Amino acid sequence: MSVFEIFKGDGGAKFMRPIRNREEYLSRRNTEKQHQTLKTVREQDATRKNQLVEMNYSCLPNPDGSLKGSKTASRSVGMDIDFKAPKELSAEEAAQWLSKQMAGVPALVLRKKDELGLQMLERSATKGYHLVFRRREDLSQEDNLRWASELLGVEYDDKAKDITRVFFTTTGDADELLFLDDSIFDATPAETLEDVAPLTTADPVSVKTDVANDPEAEYNGVLFKDIIAKYWELYNDGKEPTDGDRNALTFELAVTIRSICGYSLEKMLSVVPNYWARPDGSCSQEDLAEWRKTIENALKEPRKGMPYRLKQVLQAMKSQQGVKACGGTLTTPPPMPKKLPPLIRLLTKNVPWFYKPAVATAVFPALGAHLHGVKFRYWDNVEHEATFMNVLIGRQSIGKGTIKKPIEFIMEDIKQRDIPNRQREQEWKQKNPGARQKKDPRPTDICIQMLIDNLTDAVFNQRIVDANNNGQRFLYTIVDEIEGLKKVTSKGSADEVGLLIRKAFDNADAGQERVGADSVSGIAPLRWNFNASTTPPNARKFFYKMVNDGTVSRLDVSTIISSDEDDDAEPILGIYDHTFAQELKPYIDRLEAANGLIGCAQAKRLSLEMKQENQDAAKLYESEAYRVFSYRANVIAWLKGMVLYVAHGCRWSREIADFVRWTQQYNLWCKMLYFGQQLEKELREEVEIQRQSGPQNLLELLPDEFTKEQYYQMRQQQGKSGSGDGTLRSWQNRGYITYDEVSGCFGKTEKYKKRIGG
Repeated sequence: MSVFEIFKGDGGAKFMRPIRNREEYLSRRNTEKQHQTLKTVREQDATRKNQLVEMNYSCLPNPDGSLKGSKTASRSVGMDIDFKAPKELSAEEAAQWLSKQMAGVPALVLRKKDELGLQMLERSATKGYHLVFRRREDLSQEDNLRWASELLGVEYDDKAKDITRVFFTTTGDADELLFLDDSIFDATPAETLEDVAPLTTADPVSVKTDVANDPEAEYNGVLFKDIIAKYWELYNDGKEPTDGDRNALTFELAVTIRSICGYSLEKMLSVVPNYWARPDGSCSQEDLAEWRKTIENALKEPRKGMPYRLKQVLQAMKSQQGVKACGGTLTTPPPMPKKLPPLIRLLTKNVPWFYKPAVATAVFPALGAHLHGVKFRYWDNVEHEATFMNVLIGRQSIGKGTIKKPIEFIMEDIKQRDIPNRQREQEWKQKNPGARQKKDPRPTDICIQMLIDNLTDAVFNQRIVDANNNGQRFLYTIVDEIEGLKKVTSKGSADEVGLLIRKAFDNADAGQERVGADSVSGIAPLRWNFNASTTPPNARKFFYKMVNDGTVSRLDVSTIISSDEDDDAEPILGIYDHTFAQELKPYIDRLEAANGLIGCAQAKRLSLEMKQENQDAAKLYESEAYRVFSYRANVIAWLKGMVLYVAHGCRWSREIADFVRWTQQYNLWCKMLYFGQQLEKELREEVEIQRQSGPQNLLELLPDEFTKEQYYQMRQQQGKSGSGDGTLRSWQNRGYITYDEVSGCFGKTEKYKKRIGG
C-alpha cells in the first residue's frame, strides 16, 4: 500500500511526496483551503476540483521523485467509481437514479471490505467514490480493477486504469472519508506486477507488446500519442482501428507519420499502436507479426515528403497550442476570477456557475448601448466608443437563452423610451401616407435604439442617422440565431453582416445617398451593438469567409461549457424582480450620465501589459492565429474595463483589472476553439503564396500537395473564371500531378519539379 501527495515542480511536472501516517494524511485533507475549495466545487464550479489536494495510491515515484512514466507499482490499487445515468431518463429521474446508486455504495463496499482488502473509501468531489484496496500481485493493474469491479458489482472508470492515476481528494470529515486503514501507509513496492501474465485464458503463446507504446515519444515537443489521436479524430471520426479495418487503417497511419519518424522501423514500432493487441496488452505471435509487417510495408512505399494529412494534423495540434495559450485547457476555458466587480456579480448571480462566463460577457452590448457621446482613448491614441458585438456559441439545448433575462433588465429603460418614439413615428406615417401627399416633415427628435430583426435598408439607415443626431446613441439588436442578423438589411446576406460588423467596430460611416426627394438619405457613424447565439457548426459556416478579414476578430465570442452531471439538467435560475432592477439602476444611471472623453490610467497601463503578454504567448506557443486575434481582443477587454470603470462611479479596482484580464483570455479561448484552426491554415497559406516570386503559372502557386478546394480558391484569387476541372485533367495527362485516393490530395510529380528546375 502507499499514499503519495502530488505537487508540481518549477516546470509544471508532477512530483510525489509520501504521506507516512494517519495524522499527516488527515492534516492534508482538513486544511481550511481544502474545505473551502470542496464547497466551491460542489456548489459553484466543478472545474475547480483541480485545486483540491491530489493523491496517488497505485505507484511509487521515479528515482527523481517524479510521477510521469512511473513503472513501479505499489501494493495498493486506487479505483474510481463513477455513475452516469441512462440517457433515456428525464433530469428528475436521472437525479433520483444517481442518488439511489450513490446511497448503496458505502454499505456494499464495507460489507466486502475484508475480501476486497479495503484500505480507504471516500466520496469524490463531484459524483461517485474513490476506494483503495490491496493489490493482487498476480494480476495487472487493469485486471485488479476488473476483479474489484466484479466483486462489488459496480463499474469502474475505465479511463483511470494507469498506475499513475491521481485522485482529487475531499476532506477528512466522517461523511467524506468513510473508511481508512493504517496499512495503506506501507510504501513498499509490488514485487512482480510488470512481469506477470495477464488475466486471460487466451492462447499460451501471447506476448506483451510494450515496444509499441512509448508514451513519452515526441515530435517537436508534441507527443506522438497526441498526434495519432488527432489523426483518428480528423480522419476516422475519432475511432481507432478495429477488427476488419485495422490492416488498412494502420497502414495509412504509418505512411502518414513515417516522415517524422525518420523512416526508422524501430521508431515506428515504438509509436504506432498495435491495434491487434488485447485490452490488457497481450497479443498472439501471429498478430504481432501482422502488425510489424504492416509497418514495414508502409516504409516501402515511395517517399513524397510530408503528406497532406500529416500537415493538417500538425496544424490542428498547433491550433490546440493556441487554445492552451489562453490559460484554459482543450476542454475548459480559463476560469473566472473568484471575486467579480459588483456590477458583474449582480448580473451573474441568478444563473448556475457554468452559465456565468457567458452571461458576464453577453451583457456588455446592452451596457454599452447606454453610453452616448462618450469616447475612450486607447494606448495607441485611437479613440473608441463602447462597441460590443457578442456571439454566444454552444450546442443545441445547452441553455443559451439564460443571457436574455439580465439583458432584458439592462435594456428596460431604453425599451420604454422607444415606445413613445415608435408611436410618434407611426402617427407621422398615418398623416403622411404617400410620397406626394406629405404635409409635414418627419420629426427630427425621433430616436429608436432597439431594432427588430426584420428591417429594410431604408429603415436601418434612418435608425443610424436618428441615433447619431440625437446624442450619438447606439442601436441594439438581439437575435436567437446568428442567421437572424441577415434580416437587419434588405440584402439578407452574411457578407453584408460582416461588412456591418467591421464598420460598427470602428464606428465608420454608414448609410445611403438617394437622389429622390422622398428617399431616405443620410450618412452617419455606425453605432450598433448586438447579441446573437448559434451552434458551433452554424458559427463556422456563417463566418467561414470572415475568419481572416478582421470580422471574427472584432467579435466578443463566448460559449457554454458544462460538466457531465449538468448535461441533462434544466438550469434553475434565480429571481429577477423589482429588487434586482433597483440594484441595477445606479449602474445604468451612471452610464447614461457619462459624456465626453473619459480616460483611466490604470486601464491603459493594463492594456499595455496584456499586449506584451499576448506577444510573448504567441511566440511561446508558435501561434500566428493567437497573435492576430489578440490585437482586438485586447481592445474589447479594455473597453469592458472602461465601461465598468464608468458604471462604478469612475473608480478602478483590483476586481475590474482581474475581470479585464480574464475576459480577454476567455474571448481568445473561444475564438481559438472555434476558428483558430481555420485561421492558422489560412495564414500559413498566405505565407506560402508570398514566398513565390516572379511571373508564375497556377500550378507553381500551389503547394506540393493540395486539395481541390485549395485549387479552386487559388483560381479565384488569380481572377480566373470557370471551375478549372479541365486544367486539372490536363496536368494529370501531362504527368505533372497525381491524385491520391487515400488523402484526397493532388501532388506535384518529380517530372514537373525537374521541368521547372525544382
